[in-house]
Formats: sequence, structure tokens, C-alpha cells
Amino acid sequence: MTAELAATEARRATRLPGWLVILWRNRKCRIGLVMLAGFVAVGLLAPWLAPYGPRDDSFDGSLPPGAGHWLGTTARGEDVLSQLIYGARISLVVGLAAGALSTVIALIVGLTSGYLGGLVDEILSFFTNLALVVPVLPLMITLAAYSPVKGLWLIVAVISVTGWAYGARIKRAQIISLRTRDYVTAAKFAGDSTARIIMKEIMPNMTSLIVVGFMGACLGAIGGEAGLSFLGLGDPASVSWGAMLNQANNGGAMLTGQWAWLVAPGLAFAGLMIALTLVNFGVDALSNPHLRED
Repeated sequence: MTAELAATEARRATRLPGWLVILWRNRKCRIGLVMLAGFVAVGLLAPWLAPYGPRDDSFDGSLPPGAGHWLGTTARGEDVLSQLIYGARISLVVGLAAGALSTVIALIVGLTSGYLGGLVDEILSFFTNLALVVPVLPLMITLAAYSPVKGLWLIVAVISVTGWAYGARIKRAQIISLRTRDYVTAAKFAGDSTARIIMKEIMPNMTSLIVVGFMGACLGAIGGEAGLSFLGLGDPASVSWGAMLNQANNGGAMLTGQWAWLVAPGLAFAGLMIALTLVNFGVDALSNPHLRED
């Protein structure tokens, strides 16, 4: 009997969490998770996977793809494949950092506005609506161009500051619906504090919405970094896919027939966006049982 109980406990210990099982059973999400894991592995192992340093310009410029340089070299003599591998790091760091920061801002504003209501809701809703009607791309370009400090974290800050409003609006609507539920009313009559009600009663019912918002914020952050870098407003000290596209455009890759230099970062960027989008299908299944797959 003791052996059977120990075996049961061992199976429970090795059992995967329910949310992970739901994600893995979704075919689209499974493909996205595998793709995303591949990008993460490339970013983490870049020093060992890249044949050369991303700034090593000791080679002949504008070389076509060949045995020594599988994707050729840039106009300045840098290996395109090495830059492509190292560029995964920048996209992942910006996506995670800016996505998390904008999600936190949206969550704080949305929860405060929706739960407290009244004058606080009117003030926060005014700033949220103002942020929604301001064109995001011109604002990002202006902030990045005229900031006295350049760098990767400036890009993260610019994307976060300009990308929180839509998520805050959605979270406000959700919490307005949840704050009138019976279990929230019961917690109020029980004397629970506002912080405990939000963290223990409301937040667990918003988990899937928060995760979906985070995934969308990551997508927007990766696209925003690529756009700013393509315009030459990114971090000049780092190598990203957007910066590669900018250099390929300025180096006349299309005129010289260096398609690999131009196409490779675009395909990598598109692949990462597709991976996050596919993972989002599984996240939707967490909150909607009708979307789950056996």
C-alpha cells in the first residue's frame, strides 16, 4: 500500500501544470512554442552559434553567399549570418522588456480606473483616450529622435510609454464587469482591503486577459524596435534585425544583388512574429474552453 501511494505521489509530482497541457494540446500553439524556443535558443547561444563577431569587419565587402559566409557579407565586410544570429537577442530583449513594462502600466491604470470609478476613473480615462488618439508611430519617432540619450533602454522606454493605452482600456472594461460579482461583494462585506480584493478575487479571473495583452504588447514592441532601427533611430551600439535592414537599404543591397542581406532579417522578424501569434492561440484557449483541443 505504501508503494502504491508513493507511486501515485511520484506521478503527481511529475505531472505537468494544467495550463501547460492546454497550451501544448493546441496544435497552433505547439508549433509557436517550438518556434519561439528556437529563437530563444539562438539568442542565448549566439556567441557559440555565430561563426564571427557581429562587428567583425575584417572581410571583403559585399561578398555573395558562399562556404565561408553562408549569407554573404555586408558592404562594410561584416558577416550577415553572425549579425542575424546576434540580432535575435535584441528583438527578444526589447519584446520581453517593453511588453512587460507596457503591460504593467496598462494593468495599473486599468485596475485603478475600473475599480475605484468616480473622479479617478474620469481622469485616468481622459489620459487613456488621449493616448489612444495620438498617432503612435510619429510620437515614437519624435521621442527617439530628440532624446539626448541613445540606447536600447531608450527604445524600451519609448515603446512602453506609447503602447499602454489600448491594454488599459480593455482591462478597465473587464474590471468594471468583475467588481460587481457576488464574490467581490462578499469580500467587501468581510472587511477585506482593496489590495487583497484586487489580488485575490479579481486578478485570478483576469489572468488570461493579462497574458493575451502581454503577448500583444510583445508583438508591438518587436515591431516598434524594428521600425525605429530601420529608420536609423535605434541603438547604434547594438545589432538588430531592423538595423540590418537599415544597413542593407543604405548599402544598396537590392542594386548589388545581395538578396540574402536584405531578405534574411525580414524573414527572421516575420518568423518571430508568427511564433508569438501562434502561441496566442493557445493563450486564448486558456480562457475559452470552446477553443481547446483534445
